[in-house]
Amino acid sequence: MAKANKLFERRQNRVRAALRQKASDRPRLSVFRSSMHIYVQIIDDAQGTTLAAASTLDKELKGKLKTGANLDAAKEVGKLIAARATAKGVKTVAFDRGGYKYHGRIKALADAAREGGLAF
Repeated sequence: MAKANKLFERRQNRVRAALRQKASDRPRLSVFRSSMHIYVQIIDDAQGTTLAAASTLDKELKGKLKTGANLDAAKEVGKLIAARATAKGVKTVAFDRGGYKYHGRIKALADAAREGGLAF
């Protein structure tokens, strides 16, 4: 298990290094996926602050969702983060998928955030 964690961290660092080079002027949309829930934050790395956050544990979504670990939950979180970001005035972000593949729940979240008005 330790080797898998190290490989995951290497992928995560590689993705973030590429984001720092290409999109340092935009806030970062960071995704964390666990086996039970999905979490997302919009982070301004220049100031070190979180501009907006959403997860399957939010009050608006918790009663609505059967589980926090499926595509429907990821889509709802993507819509919610897009709404919260546009309310704060954030239109464009850099998508930080962490060490996860752009597939499944990560892709569903990204597509829903794009539909909600975020550009990345």
